[in-house]
Amino acid sequence: MTKDKNDAPQNPTACLIIIGNEVLSGRTQDANLAYLAQGLNDVGVRLAEARVIPDVEAIIVKTLNQCRKAHTYVFTTGGIGATHDDITAEAVAKAFGRPLLCDARAVKALEEHYGDRLNDARLKMAEMPEGAELIDNPVSHAPGFHIGNVYVFAGVPKIMQAMFDGVKHTLKGGAVWRARSLSTDLTEGVIAGEMALLQDDHKDVEIGSYPHFKDGRLGVALVVRGADAGAIDETVAALEAMVRAHDGAVFEDPP
Repeated sequence: MTKDKNDAPQNPTACLIIIGNEVLSGRTQDANLAYLAQGLNDVGVRLAEARVIPDVEAIIVKTLNQCRKAHTYVFTTGGIGATHDDITAEAVAKAFGRPLLCDARAVKALEEHYGDRLNDARLKMAEMPEGAELIDNPVSHAPGFHIGNVYVFAGVPKIMQAMFDGVKHTLKGGAVWRARSLSTDLTEGVIAGEMALLQDDHKDVEIGSYPHFKDGRLGVALVVRGADAGAIDETVAALEAMVRAHDGAVFEDPP
């Protein structure tokens, strides 16, 4: 599925690859996945997969090649800074079989921002695969890049969000998915079997079940997602009827 962005399939999917030992160690909590998932949904691209991997070149190359073949778009976060463990750009170049070059456009952006403070370490942030297109970074000015169906972003949330917002309008999406949800004081064990049957009967939507503990008691939130508003409403009505048949309370969550 490594099609050009102008030739995306009817139901495009995306994968996020979160790169960084600091995320795997628990020292840094990822704050990018939710923002990316919502932004992609806004343009009709479904985030179908997310992976968290270490700063290990062989793993980055293998993961990237797997994901760019399986999805319409791949986004990476992390590993494009100025330190020794920032190896994402080099790994992406190897995945595409391209040389890693110091991009003149990126150097100019860094020169304009850093002036006399531009040193060899900061120049590392201008390295990217041959033929890559720059992704603007209005926050710290060290650009990300785009090659094939892969978009390489910084890991810092404010910078990542600015980079994504800059390319979001270029993505070719399909139908935008919507969601409705309701909560009940029943538990999953009571309704699991009937929910499975409802999912079989409503294949145009996706039914999710999320247990919670509120006000001292167990319950479950039921979320219906899909591209067809009518199919969503029909499924929600069926879920409400199922819950009431078990004498459960129904609380529709705000959109």
